[in-house]
Parts: sequence; structure tokens; C-alpha cells
Amino acid sequence: MCTAVRFTDTQGHLFWGRNYDWNITYGEAPVIMPKGFPLKQEFGPTQPTKYATIGMAVINDGYPLYFNCGNEAGLAVGGLNFAQYAQFEPAPIEGKTNIAAFEVPAWIGANFATVDEAQAALENVAIIAKAPTEQMGVATLHWMIADANRSIVVECQSDGMHVYDNPVDTLTNQPPFPWHMENLRNYMCCNGSWPGDVTWGKADLTPFGTGATMRGIPGDTYSTSRFVKAAFTNSFHPQKETEADNVMRCLHTLGCVGFVDGMAAMADGSYELTLFSDCFSANTGTYYFNTYDNPAVRCASLADAAGAPVDKLIKPQLKTFA
Repeated sequence: MCTAVRFTDTQGHLFWGRNYDWNITYGEAPVIMPKGFPLKQEFGPTQPTKYATIGMAVINDGYPLYFNCGNEAGLAVGGLNFAQYAQFEPAPIEGKTNIAAFEVPAWIGANFATVDEAQAALENVAIIAKAPTEQMGVATLHWMIADANRSIVVECQSDGMHVYDNPVDTLTNQPPFPWHMENLRNYMCCNGSWPGDVTWGKADLTPFGTGATMRGIPGDTYSTSRFVKAAFTNSFHPQKETEADNVMRCLHTLGCVGFVDGMAAMADGSYELTLFSDCFSANTGTYYFNTYDNPAVRCASLADAAGAPVDKLIKPQLKTFA
């Protein structure tokens, strides 16, 4: 499954993060794609990247299969599960920019500086149902793309590609994004304020404590519930100033909708877990993350690739976030 959020600090700098929820790991690790890296394309020529990019990825035959990533220009993108709904073009379309489904995050990170640029390019894009290998298959995803000004959601279905403005800067999984936005209307009465005392007839009632005005916000891990809780938490969280405070804000927000072992069984009897949570800081080009088995926050920065050869992907030395 998965959950993603976007927000800015008091200076307007982008922070973007996500939970990766699944029952198995693929050996993913932070990967830096240097500026000028020769990025292969399934349906086009190899081209040098315009922007250095960092994020969580699996390297397959020299290609960075990014789960999500952020680039030096301050643009972030991530793919989240969109099972039962995602439908891509079966073959390349003449006259279009044809991008394999697995290429979307790296292509976005490599080529665009803003959401506006990416959205304009997507108008002539066909996303093709092509897997990186036969063993991996085609991942059924939708994507959230974000910068310091806004975010969008990209969903491909049987009736084509849809690009939606994302006013709550939140994404989870199926059903489609417009359904999630409509569903938020069920929770308009919820907020984080102190409820105060009320009178019913001759009875004076006082609250047990804080949190009464957010009663009704769901707490389960179903995709529709996570969208509501993540959107609520992200929307009402006060802005923070320092890098450390904003990284913690991101990870705490994601922690509100995380999977714990034993909570959510899959069809095969295994349990879905939040295998990693992460946060990209556009201001410093730093990628922060922790894992289910190791809650300590580790990080790497685009600066770690300064002076490195541009023709190779880099697995950076990780530092402990303090």
C-alpha cells in the first residue's frame, strides 16, 4: 500500500515523504543519480540527466528503479500502489513521448525542475505497460509529484491519463483520487481544537481531555482511512522552522498511518508492514529514512556525490541523523 505527504517549512522549502508498506523487501537502498548520468530509455535514446536525483531505489542492470526520489531543483516524485485501477498503454504510441511505467520517477527527477514543467510534459506522454524484467512484472501505480508550490496526482486508467491538483498534499492508494477528495467531506466537523464545556439541559459536560474534536477520524490501515488521517494530520500540523523539526514532522505524520506487524494480513497470510518511511528535504538535497527493523533515522545528501563520476549510480555512505 503506502502513504505520501507534502508540506513546506516557514521559509517555503519543500519536504516530501512517504511510507512504503508491503510484506517483502527488494533490497532497496538510497541511490544517487548524478547530473549528466546517461539514463537509458525503453522507447527512446539514452540521454544525460539534467538534475542530480536521490531516493530509495533498486538498481536493475544499471537503471535506478526509484520508489520515490527528489532532485537538486527541488522536485519530488513517488509511485504508490493503485491496484485494480491502474491501466497503462499496451504499446508505444506514435507521436507521443513513450515512458515505461517503471521509468516514471527517474524520468521526472532527471528532467524537470517544477511541477508545472512536469505537468506540461505529461500532456504528450504515454505510459506503457512495460516491466523492467519479466520476473518483476508491471507495477500498478499512480504518482504524486510535488515542489515547493504545489503537488499533483497522476493516474492512468482505462479512459486515459488523469492529472489532478492535490490541495491536501496527500496520497494513499485506490480508489481514484477524486473519490478520496469527495470522501473528505464526511469529516468536515473534525479539527484539533479544544472542545470546551457544553450544556445539555441541566447537565454541564466537560471533556475527558484533548482530542474530542477529531473523533471520527479513522485509525485503521485501509487506504481510504489512511488518506483521511494523513490529510487531517498534515493539514492541521503547525509549520516548523528548522530542518530537524520538519524531518520529525514528516516522520511523525507518516507514523500516524503506519503498519505494525499483525495489524493487516494479506491474502497469503503474511502481514503488511511499513518497511521504510522517508523524507526528502529540497533545501538541503538530503534524503532521510528509517526502517521497520531500525527506527534510527539515517540520511544521505546529493552533496555526497559532488565530484563523483557521472556515468555511475552511487550508493552513498549513510550518516546517522542527529
